[in-house]
Amino acid sequence: MDPADLDLVVLAVAGVVLAAVVAVRVSSRLGLPSLLLYLALGLAIGEAGLGLEFEDADLTQVLGTVALAVILAEGGFTTDWRVVRPVAPLASVLATVGVATSVAVTSTIVHVVLDVDLRTAILLGAVASSTDAAAVFSVLRALPVRSRLRSTVEAESGFNDPPVIILVTVVASDAWGTASGLSILGEVVVQLVLGVVVGVVVARIGLWVLARSALPASGLYPIATLAFAFLAFAVAGVAGGSALMAIYVAGLVLGNGTLPHRTSTAGFVGGLAWLAQIGLFILLGLLASPGRLWDALPHALVVGGALTLVARPLSVALCATPFGVPWREQVFVSWAGLRGAVPVVLATIPLSAGLPAAERVFDVVLLLVVVFTLLQGPTLPWVARVTGAASAENPRDVTIESAPLDDLGATLLQLTVAPGSRLAGVEVGELRLPPRAAVSLVLRAGEVFAPSPTTGLRVGDHVLVVAPRADRAPVERRLRAVSASGRLAGWYAALPGEAVRR
Repeated sequence: MDPADLDLVVLAVAGVVLAAVVAVRVSSRLGLPSLLLYLALGLAIGEAGLGLEFEDADLTQVLGTVALAVILAEGGFTTDWRVVRPVAPLASVLATVGVATSVAVTSTIVHVVLDVDLRTAILLGAVASSTDAAAVFSVLRALPVRSRLRSTVEAESGFNDPPVIILVTVVASDAWGTASGLSILGEVVVQLVLGVVVGVVVARIGLWVLARSALPASGLYPIATLAFAFLAFAVAGVAGGSALMAIYVAGLVLGNGTLPHRTSTAGFVGGLAWLAQIGLFILLGLLASPGRLWDALPHALVVGGALTLVARPLSVALCATPFGVPWREQVFVSWAGLRGAVPVVLATIPLSAGLPAAERVFDVVLLLVVVFTLLQGPTLPWVARVTGAASAENPRDVTIESAPLDDLGATLLQLTVAPGSRLAGVEVGELRLPPRAAVSLVLRAGEVFAPSPTTGLRVGDHVLVVAPRADRAPVERRLRAVSASGRLAGWYAALPGEAVRR
């Protein structure tokens, strides 16, 4: 490639990325999911805009899968397992039984109303029924929604991709005429179980290695962490399991473990997830042919209406009622099942297989995502308020950063006293840390000093705590308890090696 051409390519890519970053700001002001603006940017660059032609469905499918892997890894990494654990059974049922119900109901309505063949109807129902992790994470995490409901929808979006991918792959392949429902169900179960097992095992190995490694630069920790997540992705794929399930579970385990430099890792993975979303939706916009979309609009409205107004509410009611979820919360969970990149990427599978109705399926799904995201995204805050799903954020949690000190067999912990934290006003001696742990330094208003036992902490203080590696967990538990409940937190509960105070 000529150097001048390379400069132009870099200029174009940089311009597109910067435009996409600006789109995030615009979308937040307008109350729209940013994915729609990324999609519009891809359409503007494509054949109907600047004239860039792109028709490689196979490449889109491969790059789309990698982008989804990054998004799922970030979603798992930033999800609090303490909140997810109580709702994991419900999320799992929604991701399996709920998706199957949505596919069955949507396919039936589409087959009858649009008078299409059964194979096309099942493809449309299956492709559209999977909620999208990128859309759900980006929209719900910007809303003050009760953590239990948010985690239910987020976990469902992380769990439900593999079953739908398996179903769409079978229906779009030559196995359509021979595969039975029982064989498809068995394949789904095997892939899901393998994905979960591989994700947990690889992530735990990663936690063990990273906690005992003093790398020469802090910037290497985020790279190594993401590498372990993708190692789970690859191992699961080779073993015949669900690679996407594995990387989501690996992200969940890594994000809830004792990772060095966790805050910087979260920022790194979050930035990559934004880049993956930008690239994915621009790529999907490039693949679309705007000239065909208008003809597909009636079909998109039928499929989207059947899914959003009939199939999704019915599947949520069927799955959530046995768990005692009130009907108002069911309404929110149903409406929060956003569609985005996942259905459009899945729609490239029939394109790659060369099915006769593949182009129509892709166009219908693309329009469905755009129209119903415009409907659901901006109205979700209102639905949250009406259904009682809205909730204020808890300012009393504390983020604790850590780094291993291999030569000393210790760990350096760093935290910031945030507004609303009840660490403010607590004296260092009142923290009641394990005996071998010590608050070594405090950074306050640009000045660093060694605190005494009577030094009171203030909002904005950056606090460094040194503790033996074995005492790291009780130190973190104590700091979080004081941040939430004040100096008397756990007064009657003794820490390891500490006498009970009466």
